[in-house]
Amino acid sequence: MSHSPVKKPKNKFGNASKPAKKKGKKPTHFNVKKPAHKTYATKKPLPQSMQKIVLFNKPFDVLSQFTDEGDRMTLKDFINIPDIYAAGRLDRDSEGLLLLTNDGILQAKITQPGEKTDKTYWAQVEGAPTEADLEKLRKGVELKDGLTLPAKVSIMDKPKVWDRYPPIRERANIPTTWLAITINEGRNRQVRRMTANIGFPTLRLIRYSIGEWSIDGIENGKYKEL
Repeated sequence: MSHSPVKKPKNKFGNASKPAKKKGKKPTHFNVKKPAHKTYATKKPLPQSMQKIVLFNKPFDVLSQFTDEGDRMTLKDFINIPDIYAAGRLDRDSEGLLLLTNDGILQAKITQPGEKTDKTYWAQVEGAPTEADLEKLRKGVELKDGLTLPAKVSIMDKPKVWDRYPPIRERANIPTTWLAITINEGRNRQVRRMTANIGFPTLRLIRYSIGEWSIDGIENGKYKEL
């Protein structure tokens, strides 16, 4: 007796959904184990003809690595280009620009604090911060791992971006505000900790640009090769 093949359900990006694990604690972005493989490109100078630069507009709930011990979505579900590595990380619950390259010197320039590469984020925060609140971020705030460097911060109109799935949870009686925040550090979950420090938790975080590169013209879940 023949049977028709069973089609795997697809997620909203058109990729086959991975089966859920039956046992074990569900992993979160707080308990992700670091991959055993190297995640850094060689630091030997590359001729421009061999340099690869890929700009990826990372969706929410995707790990910024190519492998995972669990069944979560990774870069492999979206990008099929060999020998490229992420220049810095973007948290699983954050969205937006992730730059990948095979050029270790470029990777180091973007990730090393001494290079001071500007990174601009669009943060949707709960509440309505005043200029006095934002001035604290501009001067630097004290976090558990030390004082942050001065940030460029301004209130912005709601950007024209893709819908997030699942959507953020908004409270009807509390407004939200979009902020443009530019920093040149790369501490763990830094922008979220900065806005929480001044009393305005981040509900949604999108990295708009890294240095000269941005997500302009790149749909969420898509990438562009330079």
